[in-house]
Amino acid sequence: MISLRQHVTSLVAVFLALAVGIALGGGLLGGSDEDDKGGESPASTSETSPQSAGTDSYADAFAAAGAARLYANGLDGHATVILAMPGADPAHVKALNEQVIAAGGAITGTFTAGEALLDPGQKTQIDTLGSQLATQLVDPRIDPAATTYDRMGALMALAMATDQVSSVRADIAAVTIRQALSDGELLDSPADVRNAPLILVVLPEGSEGGSDGLATQTILSGLVNGLASNAAGVVVAGDSDSTDGGELAALRASEIVGAVSTVDGIETTIGQVTTILALMQVLSGTGGSYGASGSDGPVPLG
Repeated sequence: MISLRQHVTSLVAVFLALAVGIALGGGLLGGSDEDDKGGESPASTSETSPQSAGTDSYADAFAAAGAARLYANGLDGHATVILAMPGADPAHVKALNEQVIAAGGAITGTFTAGEALLDPGQKTQIDTLGSQLATQLVDPRIDPAATTYDRMGALMALAMATDQVSSVRADIAAVTIRQALSDGELLDSPADVRNAPLILVVLPEGSEGGSDGLATQTILSGLVNGLASNAAGVVVAGDSDSTDGGELAALRASEIVGAVSTVDGIETTIGQVTTILALMQVLSGTGGSYGASGSDGPVPLG
């Protein structure tokens, strides 16, 4: 029987072959007799050649066609909750939702973070609310001595997630936190949804002015580390632009602990498939950095 690792390895081989084909098509092998005569090379223009565009389309079509077989129902019995950060593209959220279902999983709900959550100027409000909730709940899953954003991330995880491998009914702590964060305009929660083991964080588009500055690093790393403390696994996904001076770049430059993975390129089908494979992997407690700019490779192989 072919293992998941063999499936993924085969997919990676095809992706790499396609990438090489694109590079060669736009480079030395893409030249013409006019290049030797001193004419302008097509590769010197900023436009994407029809051949490259066609190859890109084929790569996404291939990923879409082979995704369900590659997943092999790997998320069956393991629900996911989506946390859409401020400015997240609804089209990306919808596409990832569909891929989770294709992997045999279910989406318990989509939570939407408020603008204030990532605003450095709102740190005092977030710290005060987090401290009040920790005191009110007296829950051993919340460290009252944690930093502002680590504590808020842990609270958000209690509102939407569980460290068990299957979804659970939202408890009193979850309901209380959802209401408090809604009142503070920090988190918009769907009504009456179960808590899921997996959290999929969708970042805004990189072109929307995301920052990779120190303040953004502090906020994102704290929130993500806090989320991971009370969830079975967390995957943070962004588009390709967010790896260049955007929020995904900021997160990857931070110290992340626990079962957390990051994935870039979610504007493409290949990136979306990689995101689902990362969700499947974090269930085993293993995280990494994946995608075209991922330091651990294009896709998870574990």
